[in-house]
Amino acid sequence: MQVLSEHLTFDQAKVVVESSNEGKDLYMKGICIQGNVKNANQRVYPTFEINKAVQKISDTISGGQSVLGEVDHPEDLKINLDRVSHMITELKPEGDNFIGEAKIMSTPMGEIVKNLMDEGATLGVSSRGMGSLDQRGGANYVRSDFKLATAGDIVADPSAPNAFVEGIMEGKEWVWDNGILKSMEVERYKEEIEKTKRAELAEKKASIFKDFLNKI
Repeated sequence: MQVLSEHLTFDQAKVVVESSNEGKDLYMKGICIQGNVKNANQRVYPTFEINKAVQKISDTISGGQSVLGEVDHPEDLKINLDRVSHMITELKPEGDNFIGEAKIMSTPMGEIVKNLMDEGATLGVSSRGMGSLDQRGGANYVRSDFKLATAGDIVADPSAPNAFVEGIMEGKEWVWDNGILKSMEVERYKEEIEKTKRAELAEKKASIFKDFLNKI
């Protein structure tokens, strides 16, 4: 079996932001997993094969246990508590799609997500699980041994890091020292983006976004 991560952009997932408790709680809601469709990674998640994994997550939530998600998913199935930004509160089927709802938490990473949204950054959802694959017809089909670690991590699509850097540049108090990001570092991010060739721009933006998160 191998780790399987699938990134859905904000538009693909049709994520909506909802507030409750007089604006104190922030939620994201949208498609976490799409069934019966070949995705950008040339994988197909047959709906009947992944239902069990989705139901297990749903049962965990119904049983009062926490299903957590991170900012920028790692390459394994471990949930890193210092990276947690949100808690999955619901996961349910809707046709061939599986709709998730996540409460953005008041953790350091959760506050970053809130600030990104306030600055107008677009974010994506990335499911993280493990399973084996059958290759046929030009695609890899996920088998019934598929297991979900989390229904969705929050990740940046190609436009998000640029919006994030622009947001930082607009805030004069974003000056860091002794392990905290300095204004000169933000200037370097901006220069790197401006110098990057168009064909490599998406990769560069994603790299910069990850670099920022690692410095926090």
